[in-house]
Amino acid sequence: MKPGDAVTFHQLLGRIAYFHTLFIEPALTSSRQPGAGEPCCNHKGTAGDGRPDVGAMLANTAWAVLDEIAATIGEYLLLCPDAGHRCCATCRVAAASSAIAQVWTVTEHLAYDRPLPATALLRACRTTAATRLTLAFAEQHGTACGALPQAETSDAGLLPDSDDLPLTGELLALWQDPLAATRSPVVSWLNHCTDLNDIHRVLQQGGTK
Repeated sequence: MKPGDAVTFHQLLGRIAYFHTLFIEPALTSSRQPGAGEPCCNHKGTAGDGRPDVGAMLANTAWAVLDEIAATIGEYLLLCPDAGHRCCATCRVAAASSAIAQVWTVTEHLAYDRPLPATALLRACRTTAATRLTLAFAEQHGTACGALPQAETSDAGLLPDSDDLPLTGELLALWQDPLAATRSPVVSWLNHCTDLNDIHRVLQQGGTK
């Protein structure tokens, strides 16, 4: 991997943190605890297979920001039942990415006065975010685990674009091919918004182009 590739990943992870802090977190009202997910690769009775744990890899990199964000979004995060520093780092990235995509999708629908998103859309956003971010994480760190999908699911056809759900759409689009030269630096009309009301006004005015 080229030295500049790590910088690109840091930029995109920083953009997730920026969007979540500025737009999403102020709109969250849930204080419920994370939900229970599937056991991670390190807690499936396969100890000793060499999969990196959270403490050894994730906590000391820029990717830790996903864990920090996911910890704020309650039941959307589906954690390993034995969640802790010994969890597989790649599984943890997948769980955090899924939760972030879902809570962004739900929050944008509510902010733009739309009906709650369909289950199929939420599943598509969760699965696609987990796929794209874990593959990037694995490429950078040379990891492998059951959380790494071989290909994106057919649900990808349901994904929103930036004219529909700007935050979620950009999140998914930027991580589709994160090392493409045209994606760095990231510049979009969202840089000029300060809250979800600003985004809603732009959408109502049809000014996203």
